[in-house]
Amino acid sequence: MTRTGFVHQALCYGSDDEFLEGTLEFTLDGLDSGDAVLAVAKDHNITLLESALGTRARDVEFVDADDWYRYPSRTLGQYHAYCADHGTDRRVRIIGEPVWTGRTEFEAREWTRYESLLNVAFADSGHWIVCPYDTRTVPADIVHTATRTHPELALGARISASSSRYTAPADFYAECDAARPAGRLPDGADDIPFGRGRSATLRAAVGAYARLSGMPEQRTYDLVAAVHEVVANAVRFGGGGGVLRLRSNPDYVICEVADDGAHNSPAPARFPGHLPPGKRAAGGHGMWVVRQLSDLVAEDLGPGGSTVRVYFRRPEALTPQPEA
Repeated sequence: MTRTGFVHQALCYGSDDEFLEGTLEFTLDGLDSGDAVLAVAKDHNITLLESALGTRARDVEFVDADDWYRYPSRTLGQYHAYCADHGTDRRVRIIGEPVWTGRTEFEAREWTRYESLLNVAFADSGHWIVCPYDTRTVPADIVHTATRTHPELALGARISASSSRYTAPADFYAECDAARPAGRLPDGADDIPFGRGRSATLRAAVGAYARLSGMPEQRTYDLVAAVHEVVANAVRFGGGGGVLRLRSNPDYVICEVADDGAHNSPAPARFPGHLPPGKRAAGGHGMWVVRQLSDLVAEDLGPGGSTVRVYFRRPEALTPQPEA
């Protein structure tokens, strides 16, 4: 299978044999071509592929999908880092099986957005990603969406076809935004107005709220850093000030930064913070850092006012609960 340019395929499989049919030859061809091969899959599928590869399995890097697919932006960052480390002078082939079990509607939507954004993030590379979708366990609507976020469908060993349902990433991104609840969080008595020179006060307030919500110390530092970056952008581009709202629900600690915009506010980037800025880029680093630190981010950016909401998973939401 000799291809040039970036390839991104969905593999919709309904049995162990179909999984192997879509991944084994892909892996062997990659090894024969001298490609770096990374397989991120469910533990059961790793066992299947390792067994089928035999001694050649030692040349493949295997990662459990549950460890890799935790949060979309950080996963995209991990793939970028892996490709930068291994694919400077050669192609990287990836079997990347997202985890869909236990996702809320919001989380699932952000993961489908991530799948679409891969087409932008690696458009100029020569890498090849095959994303398996187990039709026995993955919800039917997610499987359907895979045909919209992947330009090609892997149909078996060395066989693929263009997806007639493929949707351009910019259009898919806009759909994801439209499906998200609009507006800002309701006002609260503890909301904190901010302007220039209030960064120390805000950092202290965010840190205290995170600790009160049970966040571990390292994630508290990350939350403070993420909010500080968003506030700095609001001060710089959003008219010099705004409002910080701190909230929580059973799953997340939520911090919202809202400003009223300014006449000189820049037009928002097409995919703000989702794509790593170039090494010599003068801007674009802030929102990338925010997404790498946060678990999820929702944004509504514009010269008439911007809202950025960062979500940090609460520790108790990460702990499996005993069955009743």
